[in-house]
Amino acid sequence: MTSVTTTAPYGSWKSPISEGLLAEGRVVPSSPVIVGPAVFWVELRPAEGGRYVLVQQVGDGPPTDVTTDGFSVRSLVYEYGGLAYAVSSRYVFFVNGDDQRIYRMDRDGGSVRPLTPAVAGRRVRFGDLALSPDGSRVVCIRERHTDEGVRHDIVAVSASGPSDPVPLCGGHDFVAGPRFSPDGSRLTWLTWDHPNMPWNGTELWESTLGPTGELTGTRLVAGGRTESVVHPGYAPDGTLHYVSDRSGFWNVYRDDGQRGCRIGGMDAEFAEPAWYVGERPYGFLADGTLVAFWTRDNSGQLGYLKPDGEQFVPTDTGFTSFTDLCIAGRRVVAVCGAADRVHAVVELDLSGDRRHRVLRSSRRELVGPEYLTTPRYLEFESTDGATARMLYYPPHNADFSPPPGELPPLIVLCHGGPTFSASPALNYAVQFWTSRGFAVADVDYRGSSGHGRRYREALRGRWGVVDVADCEYAARRLVQLGLADPHRLIVKGASSGGFTALCAATFGSLFAVGVSYYGVADATSIATDTHKFESSYLEFLIGRMPQDIDLFRKRSPLFNLDRLRVPLLLFQGAEDRVVPPDQTARLAEALRDRGVPYQYVEFPGEQHGFRLAETIRTVARTELAFYDAVLGIAPAGSPEPAATEVMS
Repeated sequence: MTSVTTTAPYGSWKSPISEGLLAEGRVVPSSPVIVGPAVFWVELRPAEGGRYVLVQQVGDGPPTDVTTDGFSVRSLVYEYGGLAYAVSSRYVFFVNGDDQRIYRMDRDGGSVRPLTPAVAGRRVRFGDLALSPDGSRVVCIRERHTDEGVRHDIVAVSASGPSDPVPLCGGHDFVAGPRFSPDGSRLTWLTWDHPNMPWNGTELWESTLGPTGELTGTRLVAGGRTESVVHPGYAPDGTLHYVSDRSGFWNVYRDDGQRGCRIGGMDAEFAEPAWYVGERPYGFLADGTLVAFWTRDNSGQLGYLKPDGEQFVPTDTGFTSFTDLCIAGRRVVAVCGAADRVHAVVELDLSGDRRHRVLRSSRRELVGPEYLTTPRYLEFESTDGATARMLYYPPHNADFSPPPGELPPLIVLCHGGPTFSASPALNYAVQFWTSRGFAVADVDYRGSSGHGRRYREALRGRWGVVDVADCEYAARRLVQLGLADPHRLIVKGASSGGFTALCAATFGSLFAVGVSYYGVADATSIATDTHKFESSYLEFLIGRMPQDIDLFRKRSPLFNLDRLRVPLLLFQGAEDRVVPPDQTARLAEALRDRGVPYQYVEFPGEQHGFRLAETIRTVARTELAFYDAVLGIAPAGSPEPAATEVMS
């Protein structure tokens, strides 16, 4: 039987992946924890108002909700949060999103009681929870918003009942990663100070815990201002391990009381930038075998290193994306994905037979493989002879074919961070476009993670320059290869990627459309009006204020709109504290005054990153209509391009 396809222009194809399906039935799982026969994890649920729900799965039973409707398990430490709960044999301890207090809940669904005092306005926050081996206390990050500024320290919270947190250590701008040794006799943690971010330079400390819980004999284990040490953890025998980039790549080290010993070293990354607290790239089986995942060329790999081994042994899991590895005994659970599979909480089989058990998928299968495309990893030359990377997604839809000789419109994605990286895992937000006849290039510009410290630091002082150049050169390379229409190039990004996209649209002449999701438009404002975690980040990315204000203004799209000639689409969360909405509002006003075509949509209740189902639907619908109107694309079967809502 021969399938019949309809010939229609690229970009106009009808797709079964609708904007409604992008949000429908979708969850974002994270932070799995194994306790006895149970596996716990947190789910972000857009359909429930962006609530974070703690879920458990016991044995072969179905997943069940642990927290009730009145709670959302979410930390706002460093604004991005991360690990927000811990579990004992009797209790669940979690940070509630609305008030940022730590609560204790009976695991059998009984009473819920707060352990930390109430403070108005979420001015005291907690995150990165670690439970002591005897279950008597929770050690975590405390973030206090005071009239004098924001303060961070490591505190202990009694598990027995309400009390004031007991400070353990501080004295630095930032702290993270408190972890107990298996016998509870030692505590390790991380610190760093402005202007560093945790991927620039951190210090790892360890102390002995005294009889009343006080810290004694504190020692510096590793790290410094130019070495990023992350993810401390203990082996079953009590040996401290950590990940360091002193070799040029984030690799695993074993503490030997001196400089530390790199184990299973390779030119691959065993960590990602620590935007979220509590993530775990490795762990130990009961016999001391180290299980870890690493990334090379935008592809993840899981493997293990025996106690007497010298190199990691890769395991064929079929997955290419891993986060949040959790191990207990011989059980291994992680959040995994692949080019043909969305992210899911998976209990992994290390034998190579792929007898995995999916505990929860981030969504049901929306469409068959005939509507999905597979990314290709490409390297290409950029400015200064540098090599940059991208994942290229060709357009694909089994129901349609293009007219002879036509080239597809191309969406160039600029990821955020700017230290994030392109993931090869199945992402319906990308397939939404490729199934409609758009090509997509997800660019790992210089400054991205996953390619070693040197590549990550290539953005130093050149944000808005080399990232923009790499995105432009990615588009040019695909045009040269005959894979993209040079007249229908779109640049799009979120957060810092929004800045890159706005710069590319403002200072360049290559792209026909620019799209910014809560992107930075005014770098001078971000340098003086953002949250503490990133308040000195621009010293690395651009320079120091106020002495370099001219350079900041030169890099900021908002101050250079006389050079902008292409339409812009702007999305913004009204409660964003990372990139305040005033930035995007001022940009929209300036575009209106200059007569530049634009559309600005602000979403009440949204923060930095969209969580609500209705927002996700509206964004996709608006963006598609904007492209149709600006690029003159008529949906298949329609004689005219779709109309946008408002263009000024």
